[in-house]
Amino acid sequence: MNAWMMLAGAIGAELAATTALKLSAGFTRLAPSAVVVVGYGLSFWLLGQVLKTMEVGIVYAIWSGAGLAVIALIGIVFLGESVSAVKLAGLAAVLLGVVLLNLADRLA
Repeated sequence: MNAWMMLAGAIGAELAATTALKLSAGFTRLAPSAVVVVGYGLSFWLLGQVLKTMEVGIVYAIWSGAGLAVIALIGIVFLGESVSAVKLAGLAAVLLGVVLLNLADRLA
């Protein structure tokens, strides 16, 4: 499996784990709690594999930036969390930062 696919898998596993963390009610519900443990474990294992071939700064920026943006949208759309112009601007700033980090070597 190529590094980009593994990174996408790591992001997906982290998103599932973070969503399940919200649904676990402080680890009082067994099924969501199990998803948290397995999801984060899988996410970090996949990140470890990705880091064998990609730079840590780029990998972490993509993993954390994409995870942050998508989990915020999941919270807004599925979990009834608030949305505001400031929150959306912050998400846009994170995504812009990830794009700039990826372009840094090409623009230098």
